[in-house]
Amino acid sequence: MKLVTWNTQWCRGLDGQVRPERIVQVARALADFDVLCLQEVADGYPRLPGDASADQFARLAQLLPGFRVIPGPSVEEWDEQGRRSRFGNLLATRLPITQVRHHALPWPPDPGQESMPRSCVSVTLRDPQLGAVRVMTTHLEYYSQRQRAAQAQALRELHREACAVAAAPPEAVDDGAPPLVKLYTDRAILCGDFNLQAQDPEYAALTGTGPAPWHDSWRLLHGDAPHPPTFKLYDQRYGKEPVACDFVFVSEALKDRVRSLSVDGATQASDHQPVFVEIG
Repeated sequence: MKLVTWNTQWCRGLDGQVRPERIVQVARALADFDVLCLQEVADGYPRLPGDASADQFARLAQLLPGFRVIPGPSVEEWDEQGRRSRFGNLLATRLPITQVRHHALPWPPDPGQESMPRSCVSVTLRDPQLGAVRVMTTHLEYYSQRQRAAQAQALRELHREACAVAAAPPEAVDDGAPPLVKLYTDRAILCGDFNLQAQDPEYAALTGTGPAPWHDSWRLLHGDAPHPPTFKLYDQRYGKEPVACDFVFVSEALKDRVRSLSVDGATQASDHQPVFVEIG
């Protein structure tokens, strides 16, 4: 499985232009991907810099023929005129899909701190080499450490629960009622913009000891070598020091199957750098 994950900043490059076409073009140049996971996709936000009023979920689907596109907005709101706005995640794949789940992540109060709701979209795929795989993509809170910590813990718990269900699945009743597809798996990939670094306690919450740990693909391949930066490499409005905050984690069942991971450190089509991983 070839996967690209990227925070697109509503498809806005550092030249100020909002161009979904460029996002797909850069991603395709990085890899002939089976799965594309994007964060910060927008629909109906004309006041965002560059104008994100167009439906980027629909436009990206048009640009990806042969792919099923699953919108996973964390924010969906309606104004007084009945106009809808959405903002959040998207997962596109050319592999067969068996199940989609949308998880709202914790949003505990943090008075006086800017924040927004966060979520994770989870899609179970059939990969010809790996079999059934849950691919989960998310974008954790940037400003509130309290909320980010709760969200990291929730992602660990979601995986623990899914592994437990795979080990002891519910009774399979073939009566046409949901779920029609009785497919559960402990093989999983978790990717996205986590707004944390490898030395942070939230990273330890995801990867530390205990049931159902997540494994950092970069560290599986390169040990303690520093992650290549994925944020603030060119745009330093949020700080002068480039950091790695976009990760691809895998489950225990896939930790020996990670073949390669690379970061496109050249593109300026977003304020983040896309990450490519191959698992097989």
